[in-house]
Amino acid sequence: QVQLVESGGGLVQPGGSLRLSCEVSKSVSSFSHIDWYRQAPGKQRDMVAVLTLGLSKRYADDVKGRFTISRDDAKNTVYLEMNALRPEDTGVYYCHSILLVRDRLSGTDEHWGQGTQVTVSS
Repeated sequence: QVQLVESGGGLVQPGGSLRLSCEVSKSVSSFSHIDWYRQAPGKQRDMVAVLTLGLSKRYADDVKGRFTISRDDAKNTVYLEMNALRPEDTGVYYCHSILLVRDRLSGTDEHWGQGTQVTVSS
């Protein structure tokens, strides 16, 4: 069973930094990619950063140069380092994954975490 658990959210002032963590229930080598999404109040859920099995990275235009996605294979954890935070970065951040092989229990290759709230405000 695939489980994704996010942590590290909180309240931060503009210009500040946070590091989000996504702990996954199996080896990161099981996933085609593990991603971070953001849903701002009243907005749709959009991709923020993508990390593939081969360590290719993609970012949304508005976070390039400020956010960094990475992983620790030994800890089965994917991180999102967020710097120079802006009020428009406020939202619920979700970890999202795509398995290389469909999960036998859920019957799907796609899984979501529960989300962690990030609020950027003075």
